[in-house]
Amino acid sequence: MELKNAVAALSALAHEGRLAAFRLLVQAGREGMAAGEIARRLDVPPNTLSSNLTILSHAALIESRRDGRSIIYNARYENMTELLEYLMQDCCGGHPEICAPLAKVALDSRCGQEGCA
Repeated sequence: MELKNAVAALSALAHEGRLAAFRLLVQAGREGMAAGEIARRLDVPPNTLSSNLTILSHAALIESRRDGRSIIYNARYENMTELLEYLMQDCCGGHPEICAPLAKVALDSRCGQEGCA
């Protein structure tokens, strides 16, 4: 991951509403969630949610697809994993045991095509 992509992702997540939406989509899994359901669960107006989802999408953290009259959003797990790996790259100045708990969390959260570990 390039520095500018990491900054864009972290900037997108540095907002309470966007972070809540992203976490909800991570929890929803690969099938994702309709925009209306996201707005209902987070209790936010549709226009606010739309703005937040646009920012997350531009940061490549989420993607959308049309399903009939609904727009379904889902987390881009591969990009989330790349961000975590970027943040932990060359961890702990030659003492990887310091980062071992974080590395385990990152590895345990890797999601493949067949689903999450």
